[in-house]
Amino acid sequence: MPDHLHAILHFNPVPGMRVSLINWKKLAARRWKIKWQRDFFDHRLRNDAEYALKFAYVSQNPVRVGLAAEVGLWPYRWPKLRGE
Repeated sequence: MPDHLHAILHFNPVPGMRVSLINWKKLAARRWKIKWQRDFFDHRLRNDAEYALKFAYVSQNPVRVGLAAEVGLWPYRWPKLRGE
């Protein structure tokens, strides 16, 4: 995405999610000249079903917005699916 990122991440309690994301966005903005959307949205994944739904959403996002014809063609995705 040009101005935001979809990711499934795990954070240590210290420094925590908020501090980690703020610092990472600052670094990425300086290094790659990215103008980020303000703030961020988080969602806690409580079980395997929620994880599967969010993984599918994140994977399909570049296709939904027309940046890739199919999931496997989006070059910034990790982990790659088997066979890619």
